[in-house]
Amino acid sequence: MSVLDGLPVYEGVVLPEWIDINGHMNVAYYLLAFDQAVDSLWTRIGITADYIAETRGSTFAVESHVTWQRELNEGDDFLITSQIIAFDQKRIHQFQRLYHAQEQYLAATAEWMNLHVDLDARRVSHWPAKTIAALHEVASEQNETPPPPKLGSRMGIKQPLFSIG
Repeated sequence: MSVLDGLPVYEGVVLPEWIDINGHMNVAYYLLAFDQAVDSLWTRIGITADYIAETRGSTFAVESHVTWQRELNEGDDFLITSQIIAFDQKRIHQFQRLYHAQEQYLAATAEWMNLHVDLDARRVSHWPAKTIAALHEVASEQNETPPPPKLGSRMGIKQPLFSIG
């Protein structure tokens, strides 16, 4: 497995206003960076402002799971990769990895489920054939990248002092 798994989709830098009271990148800005990387992947498959205006179709996030692995600090450059896990006529499941750009350590991950939506009806709708073809093309670029170890991970405490279950 390579150090940087997934397709590079977004690069950025940790801005001063992203730093929290603990002196590192605040959790909210990890989500912002991941969301910007989603938009970058969407552009790659043709979901742009023009697409939305012409087709009245877009995507809505319906579920996500973020993990934090290591800190990022002000001024750190980062790179986000995406791996398409699965898609069907209406959904896409993707996994993102946020790496420190120079040191290449994994700082965070995000797993997403998005739905294609008809914006006029506000209902889930099928991807256009052109988008399905683009999804196949991007997925084929992933080569043989194995499923991420954190895929579908569940939170829990092995030996809790208290538990509702």
